[in-house]
Amino acid sequence: MVKSEDSRAVKSTRTAFRIVERLKDSGGARLTDIANELDLAKSTVHQQLSALSQMGYVVQDDQEYHVGLKFLDIGEAARSRKPVYKLAKPLVEDIAAQTEERAQFFAEENGRGIYIHTEQGKHAVQTGRRVGKRRYLHSSAGGKAILAHLPEQDVDRIVDQWGLPKETENTYTTRKSLTENLTAIRDRGYSINKSESIDGLWAIGVPVLRPNNMPAGALSVSGPRHRIGAQENKEQLIELLLGTANELELKIAHQ
Repeated sequence: MVKSEDSRAVKSTRTAFRIVERLKDSGGARLTDIANELDLAKSTVHQQLSALSQMGYVVQDDQEYHVGLKFLDIGEAARSRKPVYKLAKPLVEDIAAQTEERAQFFAEENGRGIYIHTEQGKHAVQTGRRVGKRRYLHSSAGGKAILAHLPEQDVDRIVDQWGLPKETENTYTTRKSLTENLTAIRDRGYSINKSESIDGLWAIGVPVLRPNNMPAGALSVSGPRHRIGAQENKEQLIELLLGTANELELKIAHQ
C-alpha cells in the first residue's frame, strides 16, 4: 500500500511539473488545451491548476492560466546559491557594453547548459536565449567550452544521456567530430559556434575554471556571422573574453 501511494504521489508531482512547463513554453493556455496536449483528464488538470493557483505558482487571467511570479523568487534563489553567479553578473554587463553584442554567462547542470546571466548590447540580436533557458552543450559556444574541460567520462555520460541532436546543418552530431572539436578548444583556449544552433548566428565562448581546473561555467558573446566572424572583431572578442574569464577566475579563487 505504501509503495502504491508513493507511486501515485510521484505521478502527481510529475503531472504538476508537466503542466507548469507547458504553461511556460506556451506563454499561457486554457485548461482544455492543456488536457488535450498532455493527454490528461480535464478533472486532473483542474485539480492540479487549482492547487498550483492556491500556492501562487499559477495565475489565471480570464480563461487562460499562466506561470506565476512566485517562480521568480525560486529562480533567483537558485541563481544566487553559488557565489560565482553573483561575481559573473557585472562582467557580463561589461562585455555587452564593450562589444555591443549579446553576452552571457553559461553553466552546466545535469548535463544541460543553462543561461545564468544574459545582457543585451546596443546591436544585440534577439534569439530568445533568456535567463534560465536550457540548452544542449554540444551546439553552443559556452557549452562546448565547458565540455572541453570536463573529464572524458563526464562527457561520455552527458552524450549518452542527451545525445547529439542536430539543430542545424553545422551541428556536431557524432562523438568523433565532437571530440576533435573539444580537443581543438582545449588547445587554443576558446570555442566557436559557427551557426551550430541557429543559422547565421555565431558565438565565441571561453571557460571559467575553478582552482581545481574544473569549469564553473563559460562566458560567451553571440551575434551575426558577419560581425562575430570578421577576423579583427574575432580577435578582439577572444582577447576580451579570455581577459574577463581570467579576472573572474581570480575572483573565484580569492573570494
